[in-house]
Amino acid sequence: MENQKEIEKLHPLFKEDDSRDQHLVALFQDTTPPLCSYEHNMQELADIESQYSELIKPRAPSDHDGVAKTESSDRRKLSTDEVIRLGGERFIQSRSSTSMNEMFISTHPYPVSFSGLSDQELKDVQLIENLLLSSEKVVHQQFDRSLKLLDQCDVLASSSGNPIQRIVYYFSKSLREKIDKETGRIPAFTGSGKKQEHETQGRIMNTTMTLLSIYQKLPFYQAGHFSGVQALVDRVSRSKRVHVIELAIRQGVQTMILMQALASQPDFPIKHLKVTAIGTGFEQQIKQTGDRLKSFAQSINLSFSYKVVIVKDMLDFNRDLLELDPREALGVFSLYGLWSLITQQDRLESLMKVIKSINPRVMVMCEVAANLNSPNFVNRLIEALFYYGAVFDSLEDCMDREDENRGITESIYLGEAIRSMVAADGAERVIRHVNIDVWRKFFAQFGMKEIGFSVSSLSQAKLVAEKFSCGSSCTFDMDGKSIIIGWKGTPIESLSAWEFS
Repeated sequence: MENQKEIEKLHPLFKEDDSRDQHLVALFQDTTPPLCSYEHNMQELADIESQYSELIKPRAPSDHDGVAKTESSDRRKLSTDEVIRLGGERFIQSRSSTSMNEMFISTHPYPVSFSGLSDQELKDVQLIENLLLSSEKVVHQQFDRSLKLLDQCDVLASSSGNPIQRIVYYFSKSLREKIDKETGRIPAFTGSGKKQEHETQGRIMNTTMTLLSIYQKLPFYQAGHFSGVQALVDRVSRSKRVHVIELAIRQGVQTMILMQALASQPDFPIKHLKVTAIGTGFEQQIKQTGDRLKSFAQSINLSFSYKVVIVKDMLDFNRDLLELDPREALGVFSLYGLWSLITQQDRLESLMKVIKSINPRVMVMCEVAANLNSPNFVNRLIEALFYYGAVFDSLEDCMDREDENRGITESIYLGEAIRSMVAADGAERVIRHVNIDVWRKFFAQFGMKEIGFSVSSLSQAKLVAEKFSCGSSCTFDMDGKSIIIGWKGTPIESLSAWEFS
């Protein structure tokens, strides 16, 4: 939680507005100016040194870190987060250099805080430093100098190396694309962004085995699923008939957990579970998920029905499509189901109005626990570097480097997300995330009240993480009534439960 508080304090993404309309614009509407306008607004970059003076403060080692120790000594390896912070420190020192040549002198002395680092860690710190320097040159429109720095990055970066080498590889690739767009080598984007969003959702729906593999290997995803399901069960467990509306069912793993939980209640046996899956496309894949769920229901002797509701436009979604039954206990489950609507504020509002009208007993939401939607390029890049650095770090600790599914995840999902946040602007930047504070402000417009989690929900999350050999690196913190699940202290996902007043 310390890392999250530092980032939020140093990089405020949204200003408080008095009116509802202004407030929502501040939350969800992109106001990124053309890159050329940054030329006259560079004071913010001059302030980066003071920002970094807080941002790079090394966190005290804790039980959360869960890092491995080197074979040659008992000194623990630096986490990806710590390497990024040290790279930030070097970036500050490099900015005070009077010439580009001084930045690359290999004998440039490291301060005391860098003593004791291994050769590989020093190289990783240099990678982060050069990446940050390059991004600064992009903002200054010093593209040739930025490219020279990226050339330095590419000497050491690799899509198959350690976490720092991998993340710098994708950030460097994205910065090159941004430079190509700004210099006219790539035509400027002129579309609405709907095609890009559709393609992104398609990648998620069409790689079932990869996503299941990641789910099985990374403890924080399973922990979030189980505790989210527990929160829903707590609200509907005494009902004979339960109807769950899934806003992003995908492979349906969370639904199987729910089915098992409801079917195994000895005191309150359920008569029937109905699941309605909502989508704006990929009907065949959503139906295939339903077929798997029906087979699973039969295997555990659970009365189960499944309905697919596909609308071409979320504005067409309405309560009449849901076939509601007053005998049913109604719940809504949104597992990463709202972030894709951040760029479509009218659709997001329309969806929430429908959900409010059906008045579910609970709406459980899981979303990314980071602000990756800042209109400020520098802020957005730094936020993304820390967040995705933690994700790459988790993949390193929990999966083999040669694992095919890890490679697919990094190149298709993480690499594309980094590209969207670094190389894209306006409607083209379809991958956006905001933290729980932003969602709270948005949900307040619809009379939603955060209800928190039972002790069993948090206990469930911790028990799940403990089953993994790398589970000690999972962190669990409370942000108000929400659970923040992190990796070595860096927030990864937020889990919240809501009711309508």
